[in-house]
Amino acid sequence: MKRGFKIAIGGKGGVGKTTVCALLAELLSLDGFDVLAIDADSDPNLASALGISAEKNPVPLIEMKYLIKERTGAEPGTVGQYFKLNPEISDLPEKYSIKANGVKLLSLGGIENAGSGCACPEGAFLKALLGYSLLHSNEVVLVDLAAGLEFMGRACVRGIDAMIVVVEPGARSIETATNIAKMSTQLGIPHIGAFINKVTDDAQVEAVRSQLGDIKVLGSYGYDASVQTADLTRSAVMDASESLVTELKKTKELIMESFFSEFVTRDSY
Repeated sequence: MKRGFKIAIGGKGGVGKTTVCALLAELLSLDGFDVLAIDADSDPNLASALGISAEKNPVPLIEMKYLIKERTGAEPGTVGQYFKLNPEISDLPEKYSIKANGVKLLSLGGIENAGSGCACPEGAFLKALLGYSLLHSNEVVLVDLAAGLEFMGRACVRGIDAMIVVVEPGARSIETATNIAKMSTQLGIPHIGAFINKVTDDAQVEAVRSQLGDIKVLGSYGYDASVQTADLTRSAVMDASESLVTELKKTKELIMESFFSEFVTRDSY
């Protein structure tokens, strides 16, 4: 079976990366791909963006202390222990994922204990699980990364084919985006693109584009109150804004044509 392509969505906190990830996942599913969406944020919200109700929200695997202990051989939340750096996790993506709007969702969560870093059972567990999904899955995988640069610094995204940074007009957001792009290049990620979000006029799009350097701009969109309303009501962003869906369809097509042309067929769209 042909290996599916892998996309990570990153950026500064609050720029809309979860919204972009959810929409791209659903749009690729509508194209006929088997899609696995991975929520790797320490504050997981991808389920909400896919329209999953609070009572059906999957428990992040990082919170399953018994499972981490079983697979790593060490008690979560403690330091100075010996633990397995490569725990057995091949059965977990299928066992703990749920299906929503044609997308298979796996919620990892993130380490919240101050000072734990990656040198802990939880870190080994998450890195192994994400690495397995990226390197061994035949599905199309989209990863909603934690905000900022932490995942890049830990090199947890090896195996990614494309990094999409979501950026809004603002110096800090642009700086984060360019740093993510630089680190992506250092990690050997072959394709890097940007989606400019929450713009108020064309001049802002051009201003951001000029500061992104060689990063390919894949689309842009303005601020949309209906997306915020969808967030408040845990409604699927796919149903919230027709104009946003239209723009993300264009972005998805540009991603496919620019980065994954071997997967494009005449009737893909």
